[in-house]
Amino acid sequence: MLETVSTENAPAAIGPYAQGVRAGDFLFTSGQIALDPKSGELIGTDITAQTEQVMKNLCAILAGGNSEPALVIKTTCYLSDMADFAAFNAVYSKYITSAARSCVAVKSLPRGALVEVDAIARIKEHSK
Repeated sequence: MLETVSTENAPAAIGPYAQGVRAGDFLFTSGQIALDPKSGELIGTDITAQTEQVMKNLCAILAGGNSEPALVIKTTCYLSDMADFAAFNAVYSKYITSAARSCVAVKSLPRGALVEVDAIARIKEHSK
């Protein structure tokens, strides 16, 4: 059974997709960019500020789906400039420390964002 996850603590979807979907023991999040959940506007002009907002948005969706950063299994990270890799890692590692990860450079991201991250996580009641 699939269950859509939605929280006011993360930005509303800007297209035809859900913030997250629970499927069995797992939560799959949509990619998050640095949008303010209340205004829908892009936060920050550098990779540090944007990554901080991305991770806050991701954590809000994890919480809304009954998960948390410690239960993240895999992330996919998209950077508009691989020169930002070290600065991105400095923020990312404050939130997620043990998940498998892919990180790629892309030509562009929605709304001119510098970073996007999505995740797959276990849900709490199935994590033991």
